[in-house]
Amino acid sequence: MNSENEKFLPVSPEDLAERNIKEVDFVFVSGDAYVDHASFAAAILGRLLEHNGYTVAILPQPDWHSTEDFKKFGRPKLGFLVSAGAMDSMVSNYTANNKPRSEDDYSHGGEKGHRPDRALVTYVQKIRESFKGVNVIIGGIEASLRRTSHYDYWSNTVKKSVLLDSKADLLIYGMGEHAILEIASQLKSGKTAREIRDVRGTCWYTGKESELPEKDFIMLPSYEEVSKNTIESKETFAKSFLIQEQNTDALNGKTLVEKADSRFVVQNPASLPLSQEEMDGLYKLPFTRKWHPMYDRKNSQGKSGVPALSEVKFSLTSCRGCYGACSFCAITFHQGRRIQSRSHESLIEEAKVMTEDADFKGYIHDVGGPTANFRKDACKFQKERGACQNKDCLGVNPCKNVEVSHKDYVELLQKLRALPKVKKVFIRSGIRFDYLMMDKDRTFFYELCKHHISGQLKVAPEHVSDSVLKLMRKSTHKVYEEFSAEYARINKELGLKQYLVPYYIAGHPGAGLKEALETALYLKKTGFVPDQVQDFYPTPGSLATCMYYTGFNPHEKKADGHLAEVYVARGGRERRLQRALLQFNRKENKPLVIEALKSIGRMDALKILY
Repeated sequence: MNSENEKFLPVSPEDLAERNIKEVDFVFVSGDAYVDHASFAAAILGRLLEHNGYTVAILPQPDWHSTEDFKKFGRPKLGFLVSAGAMDSMVSNYTANNKPRSEDDYSHGGEKGHRPDRALVTYVQKIRESFKGVNVIIGGIEASLRRTSHYDYWSNTVKKSVLLDSKADLLIYGMGEHAILEIASQLKSGKTAREIRDVRGTCWYTGKESELPEKDFIMLPSYEEVSKNTIESKETFAKSFLIQEQNTDALNGKTLVEKADSRFVVQNPASLPLSQEEMDGLYKLPFTRKWHPMYDRKNSQGKSGVPALSEVKFSLTSCRGCYGACSFCAITFHQGRRIQSRSHESLIEEAKVMTEDADFKGYIHDVGGPTANFRKDACKFQKERGACQNKDCLGVNPCKNVEVSHKDYVELLQKLRALPKVKKVFIRSGIRFDYLMMDKDRTFFYELCKHHISGQLKVAPEHVSDSVLKLMRKSTHKVYEEFSAEYARINKELGLKQYLVPYYIAGHPGAGLKEALETALYLKKTGFVPDQVQDFYPTPGSLATCMYYTGFNPHEKKADGHLAEVYVARGGRERRLQRALLQFNRKENKPLVIEALKSIGRMDALKILY
């Protein structure tokens, strides 16, 4: 083993032998290629376990057609840790229109085909074939967002908790640092994974009702109640989702129990947020910040490396969590609404290390997280009470308690800009422009335009129709227009020619052809037609996916007590028509635009668009 390999976590039996490790504590199976960077779960959790005295071997993208790869390290002393990767495996493998993807950025050279569909189920099956009775803990985004009964877009069915379908012993949901160390400690003490039932941020199961918690839990509707293809069942699904959404916070969330067949899945309350000291400590771990040398060779397509690293190699993760809570995003279901942030000192130290990299050209590509300009909790009450269960922080009617300030973020960016070898610091994470407009102090707005973009700023108004924006939990279109005008004013004052590049979603629940036309007419008026339009993708764990499947808005009731219906564009045809309206300037889209306008009786709009 060469000295370069020694810097990485072990990936082969030879690596273990070189380190004199006769029996590894954990084998971490990942659907992604192994990149030793804090943006990749296998690296950050593997390094954390290593730092706490455990031995870890990484098994990246094993061949699932046999058990050979799964046996290569022998039987681990404490168990297998299994993740589908940085994305749900079905999202990695298929587009929003259910077409196979042509590449996979988290694989060697971007080559597709290195992870199975429904990776958790497949990986655990092979582990079970390889080692009878071994502890298997699943985690990551695929486990987190499929932890209870969930709508599966690709099969168009409601599936059970992936804990049951995979036949794993224990499931970690959310960000797993606290949970994985507690689980490791209990396994080391002699417990089996099936016996571990008291760790926050985990789901476990039992076939005995007598083993359920004695009190303080909420019984969700059963899998059988939410999985039937009936109006009543779909409304029950929506009500169940609302209960789950209301119990994602570590401070006020209850234990949830869901029955499926003769078993009960128990979701313990979420893990407590990391302290700033804990989060800083994670990024001090000895990451190489590189892909493993095994990917230096060219793959079958003549490409090397792991493309996903290029997006993060010279970026800084400053925060976790998001209280924006957009309906189409599952971040709040996974990371939660509480903001966890790193100290300036930690970020500056990492930036200094970054500048010494031979490939660093003077540009820090990003300083952010799910939302770049969130650096603290939304309000003073969240630290003591948690995020409100029945109130949005932002959206159409922002909460009056939201504390708006960019002062800390501005100070951090100024310090980073002042570092030797740093030419420019970009912000590429999402900017929540409604939060920015709530800040009466325009210092950050000026700094953003002057120092942190280059020619254009990508933003996400998502739609023009206020009825759709309300369902998206976004601000009204008026706020975006005010932001756009202020952006133009500030750039003019600074003597800069910089533009906005807005993103839009077609086919989101609540959006029909009339709403798509409303957006198209606005785009025509403003002279901007997007090169790319995102088709709504119903992925597990989001409120919008719940609305897509059920046709109900769980947050709104009618006078008769039933949930309010939501229009949903189903099938590929209307989705294509909506997308064509938003990109009406493309010659090939004109027949689709005409078809859409005819169907809603708006042929008068043809002359306006063309």
